[in-house]
Amino acid sequence: MRIIGAYMLAYLGGNANPDAAAVTSILDSIGEKPDEERLKLFMSQVEGKDIADVIEAGSKKLGAVPSGGGGGGGAGGADGGDGEAKKEEKKEEEEEDGGFDFSDDDDDE
Repeated sequence: MRIIGAYMLAYLGGNANPDAAAVTSILDSIGEKPDEERLKLFMSQVEGKDIADVIEAGSKKLGAVPSGGGGGGGAGGADGGDGEAKKEEKKEEEEEDGGFDFSDDDDDE
C-alpha cells in the first residue's frame, strides 16, 4: 500500500508518469524503503496506463466484492437464553446490599 500511496502522491504532485525513482524518493522522505520486487511488479502493472483508468478498473473490481453487510446479528443465540438470567442475577446482587455502598473509600476520621 505504501508503494501505491507514494505513486499517487507523486501523481497528485504534478508528475503525470511517476517512475520507480519518484516512488522511492517519496518513501525515503518518511524513512521507508520499498520492497524492490513489489515496486518492480507495481511499476510494470501501471506502465503506459492512465491512472484514472487504473482507478476506475479497480473501483469496478471492488464493487463486485461482497462486503458482508447485514450478517452481524446472528451471534446472540449462542448463550442459550442465559442473558436474561445473568441480568437478573446481577440485579439481585445489587439489591442484596440494599443499594448502599459499604466500601471504606471514604475515610471521614
